[in-house]
Amino acid sequence: MLPWTWGTTAAEEAAEYACDRFVEGPSVAVYRAVDSAGSADAVYRWYCQLKVAPYSYDWIDNFGKRSPRTLTPGADELVLGQDFMTIFDLAAFEPGRDLTLKMKGLGARVFGRLAISYTVRPTDRGSRLVAKIALPVDPGPIGRTKQYLLAWGDLVMMRKQLLLFAELASSSARSDASRS
Repeated sequence: MLPWTWGTTAAEEAAEYACDRFVEGPSVAVYRAVDSAGSADAVYRWYCQLKVAPYSYDWIDNFGKRSPRTLTPGADELVLGQDFMTIFDLAAFEPGRDLTLKMKGLGARVFGRLAISYTVRPTDRGSRLVAKIALPVDPGPIGRTKQYLLAWGDLVMMRKQLLLFAELASSSARSDASRS
């Protein structure tokens, strides 16, 4: 149910995600998912691009600078602790399958030490992109309101992000096929 889930299945919501290991105490789950005609490998490479730019509404979260529409060489060379989207650190990853980010700095002070897992799995028609946010419980009415507003804001931003990654990975698949 919006804003907590968008596009996910019950099985995806019941699955385990690495982000859960990086949030202390109880947490609230936020899920997002889309399909892509692109391969899981192509989607994963686009996830790695989060080191370079946020891939959402660039005028809001990238100071108006357009997120690159071509893959950055070396962006998929990951090391734990690397910066992602300025306000996250890379907490865990499994090449070709998922990466997990932890919020740091000012973002963590404002929103709590949340963690996000971006996962991708192959399907018969391409791949399935699923993201889960583990958001520390912030008790009380102000905390619950903050979480609710964060979930709505994230729905807008991450929806754009995942749809763009799905399209970019699909475009990669089409251009690879046309070269064959």
